[in-house]
Amino acid sequence: MWTALLIFFAILFVIITRLFIIVEFREEVIQERLGKYKKTLSPGFHFMIPFVDRAAYRQEMREQVIDVPSQTCITKDNIEVAVDGLIYIKVMDAYRASYGISNYIAAAVNLAQTTMRSEIGKITLDDTFSERDMMNENIVEEIDKAADPWGIKVMRYEIKNISPSNDIVDTMEKQMEAEREKRAEITNSEGYREARINESKGEQQSQILISEAQRQKRINEAKGRAKEIELVATATANGIRRVSKAIEKPGGDMAVKTKLVEQYIDQFGKIIKSTNVSVLPTETANLKTFFEGVGTLKRHTQNSHSSSSANPQGPTS
Repeated sequence: MWTALLIFFAILFVIITRLFIIVEFREEVIQERLGKYKKTLSPGFHFMIPFVDRAAYRQEMREQVIDVPSQTCITKDNIEVAVDGLIYIKVMDAYRASYGISNYIAAAVNLAQTTMRSEIGKITLDDTFSERDMMNENIVEEIDKAADPWGIKVMRYEIKNISPSNDIVDTMEKQMEAEREKRAEITNSEGYREARINESKGEQQSQILISEAQRQKRINEAKGRAKEIELVATATANGIRRVSKAIEKPGGDMAVKTKLVEQYIDQFGKIIKSTNVSVLPTETANLKTFFEGVGTLKRHTQNSHSSSSANPQGPTS
């Protein structure tokens, strides 16, 4: 009895599970009837004929991210690099994804790998690091063309890692170190050159300022000397004019001669005092008599000039 009861519940469970099907919102189900495509079931609750209808395929309609395993590629300059990535795909047509290909995920991964090897072989190692965006776009374009009959849309492809061999990495590090040293030397040389240029410009400007100052100094000194000479010449000219006017007056010529004699006597006396001369020449001794006569003549001239000034009308008759 218990055996029959269990068999009954088992048959009932199978009938119920095959009679009803619930399709989740994130997927679509391919319904087959007697092994032939019937329709695509959208999200919701659906009835099916037991042992006649069946849910043949369940397709994930959300965008899927698939890890592309690392593989060895050869660059254009014959260097081995290990490359892996991520591919983002989405099922656009559940019918074609079910009947167009047996396993679209494996097909997309293999196609991504072969396309990546082809793209890496077109560029050099240095370009693989700078041309990632271009390679990603090319891979997406190629896979999308092949996946269109499968009802698959390739959203994007991203390269995760590009790993050269250890020997290549060591070589690249040495190359980068040499490049850094070269740039450092260039920077130092440029800095030294700029410093020398600035120093020379500063020295040049300093020399220009010094020469300008010296030129201005000489100009000022020349102007000072010219002014001094002008003043001396003016004073001398005024003195000469006064002397000439004085000479033109009565007794002026004699007064000038007397003045010259006095100056001569003073200078001669100074010379005598500053030397140890005990005996004078005869001509020098006779000068005393000459000077005394000249002195008498000077006093007589001064007295005559005074009388003339006191009586300008002359003697009365």
